Amino acid sequence: MPQFMQTIFTLEGLAVVLALAYLLLATFENAWCWLCALLSSALYVLIFWDVNLLMESGLNVFYMVMAYLGWQQWQRGGSQHNGVSIVTLLWWQHGLLAALIVVLALVNGWLLHTYTAADWPFVDSFTTWGSVITTFLVVRKVLENWLYWLLLDSIALYLYLDKELYLTALLFGLYLVIVIFGYLRWRKVWLRQSIGYSITGTANCLANSTNATISSSSRK
Repeated sequence: MPQFMQTIFTLEGLAVVLALAYLLLATFENAWCWLCALLSSALYVLIFWDVNLLMESGLNVFYMVMAYLGWQQWQRGGSQHNGVSIVTLLWWQHGLLAALIVVLALVNGWLLHTYTAADWPFVDSFTTWGSVITTFLVVRKVLENWLYWLLLDSIALYLYLDKELYLTALLFGLYLVIVIFGYLRWRKVWLRQSIGYSITGTANCLANSTNATISSSSRK
């Protein structure tokens, strides 16, 4: 095996381990996942550039920035500055996001096809812009981010097999399993939160009603 291929293989192996650690930690809402994401993304910038997946390389520069923002949001975000909670979006909001991804992918794909030697320009652009949007959803702890990743990772798996990045393809195969587990776990937490908010809201309403009754009685 040529020396440069050995180097890429070694870097890819380390990047895969860190990326897998990121997803597993994210499944359990552990903020340390973002440090793994930062290190893994830095390695993938080099790896994807070497195999001429230009958008994938640029995407990982973006991931490095989002890793910092994700750490901030999960640690100090939210109204109480103690981290964000899991939330969901309405169907029309998902529709707008899907339309945005498609438009950006078409425009970006055309530019790459016309002005660069990038391989799979439209597929590369779709997974890139889809990943950009979905990463924002992860930072904000939007439950449905896992379903977005299920589609994107399936497409990326084929892309990496075509480029003979077999360790990364294996990683994305594992991603497909972990993503399903992550969605189910986050959904369970979200349902528990929703029940908790409902009980708290009902208790507050009863307390306010009782206070109002007492206050009214005391004025008579």
